[in-house]
Amino acid sequence: MTKAETMAIPFSDPVLTGKELEYIGEVFHRGRFAGDGRFSRLCAGKLEELTGCRKAFPVSSGTSALEMMMMLAGIGAGDEVIMPSFTFSSTANAVVLRGGIPVFIDIREDTLNMDEEKIEAAVTPRTKAVVPVHYGGVACAMDRISSIAARHGLLVLEDAAHGIFARYRGKHLGTLGHMGILSFHETKNVHCGEGGALLVNDPGLLDRAEIVEENGTDRRRFLQGEISEYSWVDEGSSYLMNEVTAAFLLAQLEGGEAITAARRALWTEYHESLESLEKAGCIRRPVVPRDCLHNGHIYALLLRSSAERKDALEFLKERGVGGAFHFIPLGTSKAGRCFCRSVPEFLPVTAGASERILRLPLHSGLRDLQVVVSLLRKFFIEREGVFS
Repeated sequence: MTKAETMAIPFSDPVLTGKELEYIGEVFHRGRFAGDGRFSRLCAGKLEELTGCRKAFPVSSGTSALEMMMMLAGIGAGDEVIMPSFTFSSTANAVVLRGGIPVFIDIREDTLNMDEEKIEAAVTPRTKAVVPVHYGGVACAMDRISSIAARHGLLVLEDAAHGIFARYRGKHLGTLGHMGILSFHETKNVHCGEGGALLVNDPGLLDRAEIVEENGTDRRRFLQGEISEYSWVDEGSSYLMNEVTAAFLLAQLEGGEAITAARRALWTEYHESLESLEKAGCIRRPVVPRDCLHNGHIYALLLRSSAERKDALEFLKERGVGGAFHFIPLGTSKAGRCFCRSVPEFLPVTAGASERILRLPLHSGLRDLQVVVSLLRKFFIEREGVFS
């Protein structure tokens, strides 16, 4: 039994819509399990409808989507790709696996997203792309990022792993750059255990995307009757999502609006209930700019110090509540120091956020939110007598 399973209030609890088994049963009845089947195509169509992207490619994981995106972007040996250090290793690994160099810049104090005003200082003649990571389903400043990228001739490749059903100025995250990715890992709002999607927005990349997804072959054209046989024509890999996973995902996508509405309501309840702690100077609540529609993926506080965060996590754990920290900056990691570089070398906002962030339980089945709030208040009362 995992620690999460022993928690009275688990940090995450993957939601089911009720149709997953029905759709999986249909896969078994049809007897076709490999990728690019009926449910895979239904998922692709649903994602295109929901996001407005030109074409969606359901794949085996968000990591696979990132790797496929970097392959399509033509990232190669020595190419530099600007991204935040405050992200998961998959974002950087997708570049490193192509022989590229992740270049880390600092994040903003408010959203913990890439600081768009730090991008230009990191651009060199070898820079090929910029990767905005939309932390917690809150959009980066995409208008500014896209403007800077256009001025320097850079690709904009969105890591919207947290971003399903989140928007920036009315547009779905992952559709604001040349390409974007989504994750459907079980910790995400909409999930299928392990899964992801590549969203292609640049029409010039569509034909090659179909080849890259099919192990570098023109199999898709063969299946469409355009050629009499297919063969190896380009680099690629095995990225297809299998039919069982796609069936599960379709049920989730169909219920995604309701799941997201429930999470947004819980996020808002946290936000309103914790205002007094922020006014007392104990915490800093998350910030969502007015042009962003978040999806309630994460509710993360910033405490005043690393030691206080550690104590708060232990306090909650001892009382059956599954809080969590988050990313350790990639630039300070062993692999980061080996494969990447930072501009400048020390990223103070990233370092501070990583040491002080505290994520609270948030999932659509959460029923004890006020218990979590009460425990946080109790933690600060016992620590220093606030509210007494």
